[in-house]
Amino acid sequence: MAACGDTEDVDLVELGLFLQSRRARITPAEVGLPTGSRRRVPGLRRDEVAQLAGASVDYYIELERGRGAQPSAQMLTALARAVRLDSDEREHLFQLAGRPVPPAHGVSAHVAPAMLALLDRLDGTPARIITDLHETLVQNRLATALLGPATSESFLSQWFTDPAVRAIYPEDDHPHHSKVLVSDLRAAVARHAPGGAAAAMVTRLRQASDEFAALWDTGDVAVRRGERKRIVHSELGVVDVQCQNLFSEDGHQRLQFFVATPGSHAVDQLRLLEVIGVQQFS
Repeated sequence: MAACGDTEDVDLVELGLFLQSRRARITPAEVGLPTGSRRRVPGLRRDEVAQLAGASVDYYIELERGRGAQPSAQMLTALARAVRLDSDEREHLFQLAGRPVPPAHGVSAHVAPAMLALLDRLDGTPARIITDLHETLVQNRLATALLGPATSESFLSQWFTDPAVRAIYPEDDHPHHSKVLVSDLRAAVARHAPGGAAAAMVTRLRQASDEFAALWDTGDVAVRRGERKRIVHSELGVVDVQCQNLFSEDGHQRLQFFVATPGSHAVDQLRLLEVIGVQQFS
C-alpha cells in the first residue's frame, strides 16, 4: 500500500466530482457573493469557487475535470473553506487527494461552516477568524485593509520576536498588549494537549524573549474577550476601535471583529477604509 500522500492514493476524478457536488449546494449568498438574476447553474459557479479559494479559474476547472497535478494541502484547505465543508467532508477531500488530514490546530485547522457564514455577513466590518494561538485562519477584505495581509505565523509569536510587527499599535500601548497576549496564551495552554503546539510556543518564546519570560513567570491568566485597540494605519492614522471576540465551542478558534464607537472619529475612518481598501496612496 502506498503511503498517504503518494500519487497512487490520488483519485482526481472522484475529487472533481465531489467538488462539483459540494459547490452545487452552496448559494452565492451563503458565501457573501452577489446572487444576480441570470444564473445558469445551481449553487456556485466554477469561477466563484476559484475566487474564494485564491486559485486560477483554469486550475480549478481542470481539477473538477479530474485532471492536473495533485493539489497541495494549502489548496485543499482553501477549497474546503470555499465550499463550506464540514469536518467529515473535509477529511474525505484530503483522502481523495492523497494528502494527510491536517491536525486540529494551526493555520490549516478546520473552520466550522457556521463561523465562516457569520464572517461572510460581516463584509462591511473588519473581521477575521483566528486560533487561540493567534494564527489567522481567514480574514475578510476590510481586515486585510486595516491590519495587513495574514501570514502563516502566529501574531503572538511574532510580537515577541519581530519588533517590526509592533508597528501596528502605538508604542505607548505595547506593554499592555504584551501583558494581555501572554495572559491569553496561558489560558490557551490549558486547552491544548501537554507537550503540544501551545507548550512548544511557550518554550520557544521563553528562550527568545526576556520580556515574554518575565510576563509568563507572573502566572497571570485572562482570556482576551474584548477590548479597546488603537491601530496605526498608513493612510488613516490611528484608528480607535473596539475589538470583540466570539468563540467556538471548544475555545480553540475565535471570530474577531473591529467596530467603532458610535459618534467617534473612527466611524468615518472605517467608512473611508471601505473605499480605499488595500490601496496605498503616495
